[in-house]
Amino acid sequence: MTQATQEQPQPNKRVRLISAAVAVIAIVAYVLVSLTGGQSSQAGALQNVSVQDLASAEGAFLLDVREPWEFEQGHAPGATLIPLGQLAGRVDELPDGTPIFVMCRSGNRSLTASDILIAAGKQDVRNVQGGILAWQQAQLPVVR
Repeated sequence: MTQATQEQPQPNKRVRLISAAVAVIAIVAYVLVSLTGGQSSQAGALQNVSVQDLASAEGAFLLDVREPWEFEQGHAPGATLIPLGQLAGRVDELPDGTPIFVMCRSGNRSLTASDILIAAGKQDVRNVQGGILAWQQAQLPVVR
């Protein structure tokens, strides 16, 4: 006499299914946070801007978060260097009430730096997309 058995998912399949569901939820949450800038309406907001926006900005503070050797190879005029690794401990050196444009080589470190500044309470933080590479490609002036 054969007994019909219902196929039960194996524990490994359950774990993979749960892991996949958690991964999807995490990705959706990341995308939502990215789209909203990760901030509530009471905190500072991050804006992504072009190098042209920076070039035409008056009275802005330009923060370069690259390493000193990179900065020496060329930087935008008026840039202040604070390497990303030092930024969290030096936020008090940055102005309040002034737009802070954050630049790096290509726009990745500046995005991380922008998050640090917003978490520290800076209200007007602008990530320069494309960094110094985009600046140079646009043939904007470089200080060496």
